[in-house]
Amino acid sequence: MPAPPATSRRQAALEFLLGRINYERVAALPYGERQLKLDRMRTLLNRLGNPDAGIPIIHVAGTKGKGSTSALIAAILHAAGYDVGVFSSPHLEKLEERFSINGQPCSADQLVALVDRVRQAIQPMDDAAALAGDPGQQPTFFEITTAMALMHFAERPVDAIVLEVGLGGRLDSTNVCQPAVTVITSISLDHTRQLGDTTAKIAAEKGGIIKPGVPLVLGQTDDEARAVLLRMARDHGSRVIEAEQDFKVNYRAPHELDSHAEAGEMTFSERHAKNAFRLDNAKLRLLGLHQAANAGLALATALEMRRQGWLISSDAMRAGLATASLPGRIEVIGRRPTVVLDVAHNVASVQALVDCLGESFASKRRTLVFAASRDKDVPGMLRVLLPHFQRAILTEFQENLRAVPVSQIAEWAKQEMTRSNVQVDCEQIEAVRLPSEAWKLVQQAIKPNELICITGSFFIAAEMRGLAKAAAAEALV
Repeated sequence: MPAPPATSRRQAALEFLLGRINYERVAALPYGERQLKLDRMRTLLNRLGNPDAGIPIIHVAGTKGKGSTSALIAAILHAAGYDVGVFSSPHLEKLEERFSINGQPCSADQLVALVDRVRQAIQPMDDAAALAGDPGQQPTFFEITTAMALMHFAERPVDAIVLEVGLGGRLDSTNVCQPAVTVITSISLDHTRQLGDTTAKIAAEKGGIIKPGVPLVLGQTDDEARAVLLRMARDHGSRVIEAEQDFKVNYRAPHELDSHAEAGEMTFSERHAKNAFRLDNAKLRLLGLHQAANAGLALATALEMRRQGWLISSDAMRAGLATASLPGRIEVIGRRPTVVLDVAHNVASVQALVDCLGESFASKRRTLVFAASRDKDVPGMLRVLLPHFQRAILTEFQENLRAVPVSQIAEWAKQEMTRSNVQVDCEQIEAVRLPSEAWKLVQQAIKPNELICITGSFFIAAEMRGLAKAAAAEALV
């Protein structure tokens, strides 16, 4: 009998994975030791032969910036001649994006093979949970994909793994690793129902990735979060390399990106160190001051790895910063009109977005396309965004149950306009349920010299990226 076609094998693999407990696709995210068990993850890896054993790992957590920081670290290491695997989440368009090596997602055939092998390890665990009358204790989607990533990277094999935390840190399935370096990018209010309603509480959860004796590269945080993380590092005997204390970054933004592509420039300098390292006027492809901060963390991580014996030159650092890219991070998809896609999904990240738009984009008239998840501070995001746009089109992503109903977003938008006296004509705020309808509204009234910004969630970025790319391609014909 001939083998099923590749497309059907991939679909069967996806159906298996999406049939698991998947906390990325539920309306309310749980976060507790009953749902998220590191012992279950350890058991799964043991059954797979501990594929991560012996591979140096850089473990990255943080409220925002961890995806970009991971990509920048990987780009620097690859430019230095190393093969680097990156496990990230969520994906924008294809699940394979979560398992990349040297910037390339795994293939559909590799995905199918990984699922086939992991299923064999999972079946006894599923059976045991069912026999105990507690099927909720079967391995989850995120646990399985974490294991698949480690299997994929071990089979190449790669020289290093950059492992991005999914949620929090302490209970995240990636936290079974024994890293060479840990990185915490930032702490701000997000996932407050799960992680806590203060930055100190959130820091305690994210600081759960700190391991005894393992160096910690730490981004800028407020005083409360910093005190928690420094105490945790001290208790674990972990040396801290901290932004602004041990190194600093200066950034020069590019201008008028509506009309031409240009990278920003940054300077990185160590402080107070013997033979302090400095990197002047390095090109940075990722846009925004916040990305320069992430690049600073990546460089500090590379320097720490160099202290551990890795051969990473200044030229490799420059090349990594100049080439690293990541879909959905102030991604310029089209020009005339300019279309910017960003996965910003909390107050701090939308503030970084509007700052970058002000620095680097000259368009006078801007249209916002916005949707959000239920567990976010949507009024807070709208409060930041609305003053910077002349037109807002509100919508509701369709492929995830966490979407806020567009009627609720519209109500919050009206409240924010009234409360903040935002200078936006009420007739310019429109609400449609389907993202495809939102895109049609955009195209009906847009002019070549205007800017469209799609933001609010990974999920709206994923659903609208294809529409925007198709329109940009059509404009070039």
